[in-house]
Amino acid sequence: MRPKRKRTRDVINEDDPEPEPEDEETRKAREKERRRRLKRGAEEEEEIDAEELERLKAELDEKRQTIATVKCKPWKMEKKIEVLKEAKKFVSENEGALGKGKGKRWFAFKMMMAKKWAKFLRDFENFKAACVPWENKIKAIESQFGSSVASYFLFLRWMYGVNMVLFILTFSLIMLPEYLWGLPYGSLPRKTVPRAEEASAANFGVLYDFNGLAQYSVLFYGYYDNKRTIGWMNFRLPLSYFLVGIMCIGYSFLVVLKAMTKNIGDDGGGDDNTFNFSWKVFTSWDYLIGNPETADNKFNSITMNFKEAIIEERAAQVEENIHLIRFLRFLANFFVFLTLGGSGYLIFWAVKRSQEFAQQDPDTLGWWEKNEMNMVMSLLGMFCPTLFDLFAELEDYHPLIALKWLLGRIFALLLGNLYVFILALMDEINNKIEEEKLVKANITLWEANMIKAYNASLAGNTTGPPFFVHPADVPRGPCWETMVGQEFVRLTVSDVLTTYVTILIGDFLRACFVRFCNYCWCWDLEYGYPSYTEFDISGNVLALIFNQGMIWMGSFFAPSLPGINILRLHTSMYFQCWAVMCCNVPEARVFKASRSNNFYLGMLLLILFLSTMPVLYMIVSLPPSFDCGPFSGKNRMFEVIGETLEHDFPSWMAKILRQLSNPGLVIAVVLVMAYVLSLLIERAFVMFFLLLLSFSVFNSLFLPRACAVT
Repeated sequence: MRPKRKRTRDVINEDDPEPEPEDEETRKAREKERRRRLKRGAEEEEEIDAEELERLKAELDEKRQTIATVKCKPWKMEKKIEVLKEAKKFVSENEGALGKGKGKRWFAFKMMMAKKWAKFLRDFENFKAACVPWENKIKAIESQFGSSVASYFLFLRWMYGVNMVLFILTFSLIMLPEYLWGLPYGSLPRKTVPRAEEASAANFGVLYDFNGLAQYSVLFYGYYDNKRTIGWMNFRLPLSYFLVGIMCIGYSFLVVLKAMTKNIGDDGGGDDNTFNFSWKVFTSWDYLIGNPETADNKFNSITMNFKEAIIEERAAQVEENIHLIRFLRFLANFFVFLTLGGSGYLIFWAVKRSQEFAQQDPDTLGWWEKNEMNMVMSLLGMFCPTLFDLFAELEDYHPLIALKWLLGRIFALLLGNLYVFILALMDEINNKIEEEKLVKANITLWEANMIKAYNASLAGNTTGPPFFVHPADVPRGPCWETMVGQEFVRLTVSDVLTTYVTILIGDFLRACFVRFCNYCWCWDLEYGYPSYTEFDISGNVLALIFNQGMIWMGSFFAPSLPGINILRLHTSMYFQCWAVMCCNVPEARVFKASRSNNFYLGMLLLILFLSTMPVLYMIVSLPPSFDCGPFSGKNRMFEVIGETLEHDFPSWMAKILRQLSNPGLVIAVVLVMAYVLSLLIERAFVMFFLLLLSFSVFNSLFLPRACAVT
């Protein structure tokens, strides 16, 4: 082995001969000796000459380059791992030597802390990913069925987060203050079960129908007191109730629009009509698929898409019997309109029958009479989409166009049923308001007769003790707000039960029958009829959107509704994940969910807009009940704002708000905001405009009246 050169500080002569190249053993020995000196840290050997420093820098750069590019090398995995370990070891042992003198220890310490900080950040990101609810379940479904089925569960998890925020708002600012600081149960007629209902108030059938003790609790609107402040904190419960209701609507709009704009930003854009075949070749595959059966289905789906695209190009030049096609499509749409009209009539008829049953003795009614209206809506939502699918066979559309028509018809069915239900409820509300007038007059006569009878019982001019009437014996009005909240809660619960029973019967029992009877059957049950069921993505998403619309519409009259929906979404995640993995098979036509998220969010935004309009109408136009709820004693619910301005704010602030609520100024601000948003997000302009227009109408109707109270 060649001896090492003597370390010197003299300048190297350029005429000196170039040193001979070192062999492998010499280089390793010199490197080992230098590592030993660095570890020993002797004072006399602490400095490194310029030539060795330059060589060390070059070697470090080379090793770092090796670490960055080793996975691209055409080597075996064992060699890659060995080279990577050696490079990392060399870098970790020699990075500190790049400092000068004693500074190399500080440099080594900084490098060590930088690595530990990078590792901490990486572990923290892994921890955050592990804290995401149901991430592993969704990843397993994504690997088994592809991203299209997983998109439904991602959407369900997102809806769970939205409802969690709504529940926190209603629970912390409405339900909890009333429970802690409000008057207890039995102190007021609105907080007490009537004497005639006390015997059956705790029965399971009564509680399941959300009557009895459930009706006279913090679950519903009518239980809350109309005192301006409650508790030692002087908490303004009526104001909080009103503002939380408006805040939930505003938050829902903002979170949906934010999700839509995020998806628009993530979208690659471009014209979908250019280079169609090239896009299909390079972007059709779903790389998240990890199941062989799903991969085969995806391969067949891509092949079928190419065949359909080629057939479409050829079909453009083929003459068809256009008159027959038009007749069949007209016939299919005629049947669709008959189905929509019939479903609307059935719901209206069921609501009318429920109003008649409400006037009868509950003990004389059976289970069907008590739940007829809820069951009719659930059964219509179950069977009408199947009829629409049959009608689509007559139209002979392209499968993608047929799917869009099917989604639109199901959405129209659900929305129409919801609005027919609302119109029938409006008739019932008007009847309750008329009934309240009679009850209010009767209560006045009842109080006068009670005072007269009490005075007659006293002898002469004597003064007796004040008489006491138990709250359970006081006559009371029908409280139409609680009635509306009860209807939406019942509808939500019945829809959940119907969905779960459908999964158990239509998916689980069917899968058991196919699995265990296939060996002794005349034909192959797995590939023939009935076979295993496929997960209906569009139907489940539309059902989820429809249920969320009911939550938005009924949460103002039933503060507990977001909490009930949280339980529904929580159980649905586990129940449907189990059903998908246990009972369903991958779809024959597997597609990616790249462009479906905004489509679902667009429908959610539309149902949000249409669901909040009836609520805003009730807040602005209908008088609240006189003996229940936080707004009793007022002509309109929004008068609580004027009452707060009058008692808690100076008079000049009311004048400023009155000027700001001028409809002309509101419309001008809305137009400017719409113009700015159209410049920022052109593709979401219509949705933003609908949002701003709705709030402008609400402000022009609500704020002037609220300020006029002051």
